[in-house]
Amino acid sequence: MKRIHDVQEMQQTMLGLKRQGKLIAFVPTMGFLHEGHASLMREGRKRGDILVLSIFVNPTQFGPNEDLDRYPRNLEGDCALAEACGVDYLFAPTAASMYPPGFQTTVSLGPLTEPLCGASRPGHFNGVAVVVTKLFGIVQPDLALFGKKDFQQLAIIRQMTIDLNLPVEIIGMPIVREQDGLAMSSRNSYLSPEERQQALCLYRAILRVRELFTAGETDAVRLLAEASQQIEAIPTAVVDYLELRDSVTLEVLTQAMQGTLLAMAVKIGTTRLIDNTVLGEQL
Repeated sequence: MKRIHDVQEMQQTMLGLKRQGKLIAFVPTMGFLHEGHASLMREGRKRGDILVLSIFVNPTQFGPNEDLDRYPRNLEGDCALAEACGVDYLFAPTAASMYPPGFQTTVSLGPLTEPLCGASRPGHFNGVAVVVTKLFGIVQPDLALFGKKDFQQLAIIRQMTIDLNLPVEIIGMPIVREQDGLAMSSRNSYLSPEERQQALCLYRAILRVRELFTAGETDAVRLLAEASQQIEAIPTAVVDYLELRDSVTLEVLTQAMQGTLLAMAVKIGTTRLIDNTVLGEQL
């Protein structure tokens, strides 16, 4: 595995591989890798001639009071996992090289960014869109893999790729969970042992809604009330959002159906966790 930190070196290396006819699979991350990321890398290894992983904690997608400075980092551990998963090139640029003096370009996004995390984190998805567009230009991938835990992000990147005619196939990969059901996330490292147990309320809410839906319940108010009960059973849990939405348009639904998205963001202590499930799909 080769590590590259320089933007121009990375771009020229990738363009050279493209001229050789190599198919490039790309997994963009912010590092502090876990099994969820590993599942993306292993799938990318199957699909591409060349597998590229990027590690970049992107400052433009963090708000003023968010956790940019304390976001967990472990480059050496990440490199070991990447190499074990068969990564050919690890791209780890600096913020200064990605956003040099005079950088001023933005990507304007539409209605997909407005609800859910977009309402709670203004400007977040604009930052995501800029960095993903830049990374696609640098890495020149034929396909890019993203986890479905960040469901709204995946939907936005799919739409952006279509709208801007970017020649990249976007592949969404299933959520990877701990044995007890907690969705894997780099931010789980913030949780104390007690908070780690409390965080299971998100998974219990998902299981309850799926159980009721399978039994024939489709009324959104009743389904969400049952989900809320699971979360409110934890006194320290604070709901940011808990909603049933169309999994393509992200519009609010009053009746659940096959393919409906249950999406949630919940604060456990000071840690904001997100999770989701698509009703009718395998968990």
